[in-house]
Amino acid sequence: MANLVEATTQKQFEGLLAKAGKCLTVVHFQAAWAPQCGQMNEVMAELAKEHAHTIFVKLEAEAVPELSEKYEIASVPTFLFFKAGEKVDRLDGAHAPDLSKKVQRLAVTGNAGGAGESGGATTTTDLHQRLKKLINAAPCMLFMKGSSQEPRCGFSRQIVALLKEHNVQFSSFDILSDEEVRQELKTYSNWPTYPQLYANGELLGGLDIVKELAESGELENTCPKAVTLEHRLKTTINRSPVMLFMKGNKEEAKCGFSRQTLEILNATGVDYDTFDILLDEEVRQGLKTYSNWPTYPQLYVKGELVGGLDIMKELKESGDLVSTLKGE
Repeated sequence: MANLVEATTQKQFEGLLAKAGKCLTVVHFQAAWAPQCGQMNEVMAELAKEHAHTIFVKLEAEAVPELSEKYEIASVPTFLFFKAGEKVDRLDGAHAPDLSKKVQRLAVTGNAGGAGESGGATTTTDLHQRLKKLINAAPCMLFMKGSSQEPRCGFSRQIVALLKEHNVQFSSFDILSDEEVRQELKTYSNWPTYPQLYANGELLGGLDIVKELAESGELENTCPKAVTLEHRLKTTINRSPVMLFMKGNKEEAKCGFSRQTLEILNATGVDYDTFDILLDEEVRQGLKTYSNWPTYPQLYVKGELVGGLDIMKELKESGDLVSTLKGE
């Protein structure tokens, strides 16, 4: 669709901002390796259908390091909101309800007449469609008082602790921030209290039901599990047979050690992939502990740590580098 596009370069990005003018532009700094980015892209696609006058842009964070550095993109997904070429808001993380709320608020204030095209007040059908979208904004959705970081009642606090204890991946919606949702969801779901937990669009219930599911062992099978850092690291390390964790990327190193490492690897003719640790603080710190190797760059072959620049230099001098990279 015309208002959901992908930019691959800084020039494309700047061109899209210029073309958008005063219309709201939502830019998703994403990464192909991150499953949460894929989920948020689905949310963006739905929002793009709802907000025809808003431009939604997908941008691979590692492909545009200059933009990632300029806007301090430390992790993915991150969403930036622009009007008239200026950044007006930001959202860090995979929080579908928060993204929806920000788009709704900023699009209405930015597009005169855009919100009134349908004419009149919100109908029951419109509200039910909105509730359905919110419920399906993530595989596991929790409607609660407050946020998962700051619950604002005892029941919400208990259910958040329970979901985290069982490593459930979930998004949440603060019903205190929207009185319409707070009142109508009780009728829509025929469930009079909060919190309410939904899985794949279906109501599971409140705190007592979730406790029962946890005790019976059914909770883990009902809701998706959160991706642990260790799992993320293993997946990223094995993304390519030869994987280099560095400052910068294959096209542009951002430190002398990384630059020297690229020169050595490029001279071998062996194909490899890179990960820019400057774009993800969680990986940057976690990988040092995971691999028991305190510095960067770090080179992996078939999922196993080879070492840093000094090790690569030694392998090159001994004539063993190419065979090591090929896993022989």
